[in-house]
Amino acid sequence: MDHSHDLAALKRLSVSQLQARHAELFGETTTARHKTWLIRRLAWRLQALAEGDLSERARQRAAELARDVDLRLQPPKPTTATALHGGGQPPVGRGSANHRLPPPGTILTRLYKGQTLQVQVLEQGFAFNGQVYRSLSAVAKAITGAHYNGYLFFRLNQGNSR
Repeated sequence: MDHSHDLAALKRLSVSQLQARHAELFGETTTARHKTWLIRRLAWRLQALAEGDLSERARQRAAELARDVDLRLQPPKPTTATALHGGGQPPVGRGSANHRLPPPGTILTRLYKGQTLQVQVLEQGFAFNGQVYRSLSAVAKAITGAHYNGYLFFRLNQGNSR
């Protein structure tokens, strides 16, 4: 089957027409509305139909490699203060993002659902219930089970910390 004509025609189709062609070629609908992506995906499918897809052996090998890979969803975090700031000297004191925080050693107190919660501000993080958290938001999430802005949850914007 000659699909070269189909490849040239893809660029002239509207997004709706590309979505319909996607449904024909893949047997399922798509909600994608990015025309370039749809054209590339359809061109790949047309080429695979015309020239043959991956062999079963290649598919098995790809699946085997995928199982063995150490999949990383985010890049690794730098391990030193020097790496964080591109060399030079590490920053002194707290960064500008933490100007709302009291000094390390301060105990933040918050009444929540009838319980008095206490969180200690550390040099690097926050101690609550025997665990150390990287941010006040992480502490608030551990307490409530929902995402909260830690500064708002502990009312640091209002100056009510103790």
